[in-house]
Amino acid sequence: MTQDELKQAVARAAIEYVVAGEIVGVGTGSTANFFIDELAKIKDRIIGAVASSDASAARLRGHGIAVLDLNQVESMPVYIDGADEITAQGAMIKGGGAALTREKIVASVARKFICIADGSKLVERLGQFPLPVEVIPMAHASVSRKLAALGGEPRLRLKDGQPLLTDNGCCILDVFGLQIEDPQALEREINQIAGVVTVGLFAQQGATVCLLGTAEGVRRLEFA
Repeated sequence: MTQDELKQAVARAAIEYVVAGEIVGVGTGSTANFFIDELAKIKDRIIGAVASSDASAARLRGHGIAVLDLNQVESMPVYIDGADEITAQGAMIKGGGAALTREKIVASVARKFICIADGSKLVERLGQFPLPVEVIPMAHASVSRKLAALGGEPRLRLKDGQPLLTDNGCCILDVFGLQIEDPQALEREINQIAGVVTVGLFAQQGATVCLLGTAEGVRRLEFA
């Protein structure tokens, strides 16, 4: 199976976690896009969705799915999104799609986080994928120095030769070369750096369930 076929398989499997008559939180990225396309097939069963990015909101609306502002929502049963890496304990690196802050906010309102990913995203230790950190633009140099002191190599993410700006108008530093032994501790430490909006570690509040696409079928991992 191709990587896209694996992503489509887990997106289809995630539909069983969508609660009829409720709101669903929706992530950002290629795997989340497959889920949005599957969600469109049952759109009449849900009230609508909360999107973690402008891109996902546009895709949802394109399918005729109502998009709600998070400020209108007290809670929702599930948030469904991909990951760049996930461990057997449910800790994740996210932010390859530059939506890490909004993803973390929307996920915090959901009772369950369903991670959907192809099998290559399951790792023993986080850090092979560069760790995204969203920062206030005026602080990217000072934050870079502090991230380098933690043992990583931060690089400002660019698009068309200019700093990429998130939906929040912020920059992203991608930190290479980290071996993340304690994801929760590192998440707390980086979030305390002045100028950091958030770090793409989802460890203090990790996944509830991970659906992994493999050649043998969808593998389900559940976390305490």
